[in-house]
This record gives sequence, structure tokens and C-alpha cells, in this order.
Amino acid sequence: MSDTDSFVSEVSEEVRKDKLYKLMRRFGWIPITLIVLVVGGASFVEWQKAQARSAAEATGDALISALAENTPEARATAFESYTPDGSPEQRAVVALLRAAAETEAGEEAKARDTLDGVAASADTPAIYRDLAILKSVMLPGSAPEARIEQLAPLMVAGNPYRLLAIEQRAFAEIELGETETAIQTLEGIVADAGRTEALRRRAGQLIVALGGTLSES
Repeated sequence: MSDTDSFVSEVSEEVRKDKLYKLMRRFGWIPITLIVLVVGGASFVEWQKAQARSAAEATGDALISALAENTPEARATAFESYTPDGSPEQRAVVALLRAAAETEAGEEAKARDTLDGVAASADTPAIYRDLAILKSVMLPGSAPEARIEQLAPLMVAGNPYRLLAIEQRAFAEIELGETETAIQTLEGIVADAGRTEALRRRAGQLIVALGGTLSES
């Protein structure tokens, strides 16, 4: 290689280095930023997981402590004094447990208020709202017509509490003196492929008690 060619090569190399340096100064922040975002994002996700675990553990400890109380009155008070900071699901579970303790303590009015609060909560998942409605209807004291109206949304196809809601409707119909209607309602439960054996047995026994005839099929 001649001196001229060597000189040109060295100059070209310096030009390339200079261009590369300028590019690094202009765009070098991009990969650095990406690295920071990836590392920071991973750290944030781990922090969120740790927070969720901590909240779940705190809720679990509080529930165990409340359930360990010796009397339903004490359990109801423990649940009432605890407000979880977690998800709507956690708050709904605590409220349902509180209502169960209030019912056991003979405080049906307070239990109904607690359950109605769950049912009215827009951010609570439907499965918990519907369960609260069903449990509220099962409490003594409300008119049968009102119970039938409350149960209507639960009796639609696909609702997990549909057959239990239909059973409660039959009880309300009996209370209204509509015996034949109640028997037809109960026969629908017996014939439903989705009913459990326990539910089929209860419905069949009630049909017989009301003077109906239970099919042998």
C-alpha cells in the first residue's frame, strides 16, 4: 500500500469514528433510556407483587383473628372494625363473613344492611353481589312479594345461584298461599339437569309435603 492510500485509509477511519461519536452523542440516550425503563419496570412490578402479597397476608391474618373469636357477637364486631385496603373481592368476602356472624348473633336487621351494602356496591363483582342478594332474601322479616322481586335477576339462565333462587321463590309462593304455583316451581327444580342431589331431594320432599306427586323418573 502506498503512503497516499495509507493516509486516505487513516482519514476515512477518523471520519467514521467522528461520525460514530456524533451519532452516539445524538442518539446514545435511547438505549440508555430503554435499559433504565426495563430495569425500572421490572423493579416496579416486583414492588407491586410484594405490596399485593403484604395486603393479602394482612387480610388473611385479620380474617383468621376474627374467626377465632368465641362468640358470634365478637366475630361480628371484629369484622365490622376491619376494613381491608385490598380488592373489591376482599371487601365483599369480609362483609359476607360479617353478615354471617351478625345472623348467627340474632342481629338479622344488621345482617341485611350489611348484605344490601354488598349488593349495592357497583365495583363488587356480580357473583358476590348476587350472593349477597340471595343471603339477604333468606333472612326472616321481608315480605314474600319483595323477595320474589329481589330474586328475579338471579333466576336468569347462566346465573350460578339460579336454582337456589328458584327454591327461595317457591318458599315465598308458599308464604303467599300459592301452593300450586310453588309445586310447579319445585317441579322445575327437580327436572333441571343442573340441580344437585341435595337440592333435588329438598324440592321433592317439599312437593310431597304440599300434597303434590313426585315423579318416579
